[in-house]
Amino acid sequence: MSDTRMNDSMLFRFIDSNTIESEKIIAPRYSYWRSVFRVFFRKRINIVLIAIFVLIFLAAFIVPAIAPYEPYENITNALTYNLSPVKAQEYFGGFSLKWVLGTGGMGNSIFYGIMASARTSLILAVICATINMSIGILLGAVWGYSKRFDQVMLVIYNIIANVPYILMISVLVYIIGSGFWPFVFALTVTGWLSIAYFFRTQVLIIRDREYSLASRCLGTPIPRMISRNILPFLTSVTVTLLATELPSYISMEVFLSYIGVGLSADVPSLGRMIQEAQSAFIVYPWEFWPPVIIASAITIILYVVGQNLADASDPRTHM
Repeated sequence: MSDTRMNDSMLFRFIDSNTIESEKIIAPRYSYWRSVFRVFFRKRINIVLIAIFVLIFLAAFIVPAIAPYEPYENITNALTYNLSPVKAQEYFGGFSLKWVLGTGGMGNSIFYGIMASARTSLILAVICATINMSIGILLGAVWGYSKRFDQVMLVIYNIIANVPYILMISVLVYIIGSGFWPFVFALTVTGWLSIAYFFRTQVLIIRDREYSLASRCLGTPIPRMISRNILPFLTSVTVTLLATELPSYISMEVFLSYIGVGLSADVPSLGRMIQEAQSAFIVYPWEFWPPVIIASAITIILYVVGQNLADASDPRTHM
């Protein structure tokens, strides 16, 4: 009998007549992002991929800062052209990280070239994704909420969407030039439009839910309704889209530079390195495969990690 009373006293407790205290519910604190990262890091593959990406990222920014890439430093010495990693180490007097991947067709360091090119690709992807995602999300939310704005934007979208994206970028690059910032402009001048249209369809789905209708009846301003009632429910959708956008810009840069339409020759580029080494694909494979592997590794890691983060940001996975 005493044990039963002791158990009851541990499970239940008396409260006073204070109505405020009686209405309090004791529950563990919940943090959305803490739960997201707990689900995300539960997969070991994510930790491995992030470690590899951090290593590439640090190398891409630290190596060029310490030892700038000079593609024409040995152009007057034909003996340095197309040296394999072993022969490059022998020719330059012992082991050096600079020549660990051999030399290119102009005696340039392939390792330094890949690091400088990877830095260009990462900076380009972050800038383009930031611009396109910011404009696309904000305009897409207004687009889906305002019927008048929807009528105007649908006409603009139907006109621009029928022009092939690659063709539009190629024409813009030929018109305004092939430097870094002109290339960013070519990727972002209409790149946000498809993102905005995607968010417009998502907003249309949740725009007329009960809580949004109640806020509208109470006179809540449109910017506040968009920022409080709509966008928070699209967190997982935003992360999913970002997971595809980041690697897509790197792939776009590599492809356009490979066909000779991308960045100019004075800007280090993975696509240009692959293009210059394609003729030596069989004879000098060490010039072709390293930039291909690095470009593939960056895009695959960003995509896989982004998709796993999008899955983790879905509240249904937190059960």
